[in-house]
Amino acid sequence: MSSLRNALPRRAHKERAQPSSRKRFGLLEKHKDYVIRAKAYHKKEEALQKLREKAAFRNPDEFYFKMIKTKTVDGVHKLESVANKYTPEELMLMKTQDIGYVLQKVQTEKKKIEKLTAMLHSLNNQPSNRHTYYAEDRDEAKEIQLRSSEGGKMLSFEDFPNHIKRKTTSSYKELEARKSRVNDLEKLYMDMSLTKELQKKGKKRKLRDDEIVCPTSKPVYKWRAERKR
Repeated sequence: MSSLRNALPRRAHKERAQPSSRKRFGLLEKHKDYVIRAKAYHKKEEALQKLREKAAFRNPDEFYFKMIKTKTVDGVHKLESVANKYTPEELMLMKTQDIGYVLQKVQTEKKKIEKLTAMLHSLNNQPSNRHTYYAEDRDEAKEIQLRSSEGGKMLSFEDFPNHIKRKTTSSYKELEARKSRVNDLEKLYMDMSLTKELQKKGKKRKLRDDEIVCPTSKPVYKWRAERKR
């Protein structure tokens, strides 16, 4: 009987809407709306309960450095300014490390450029392939000369396959890009070295245009000579 009862079509009971006499109160809350509201309410209650437990079991001697290094601005914790975090000696050491890293990258790029240039140079320049042959008489010398003239002819760049041509073209582009990168790194290295030298102790002044022997677009400084003990 139960299976027969389940097989019969049943009417879908829908939740009633807000009566017209109560429309001023807004939409009538359905059961699914109540479930969402109840879950949110209990989630907030659990969070508040955990905070109450933490506050109850808090250690009065507990201390963190952020308690004195932060301040509340509009309800948000913000750290103090760290502009003067490092001493001049530490800043000088960090600049030295940065300059060393840039110099290392310049040397690495130059080695890659030399390797790439040597590879492309071997493709462009054909070897002479000169050999010295010794013959016992004139007939043997003529035969050797004829055989060498009929020898294999060296291929030019135009005779290479297309995939080799594409690789060679991309290698030339890579070579130009690396040369440009080396120039940028060398300029950066010079600027960083000048900045580091200017931070050192000692009296110095910037030379005027009429005092510079070799005019340049960059500023030139002169340090006062000091007696070394």
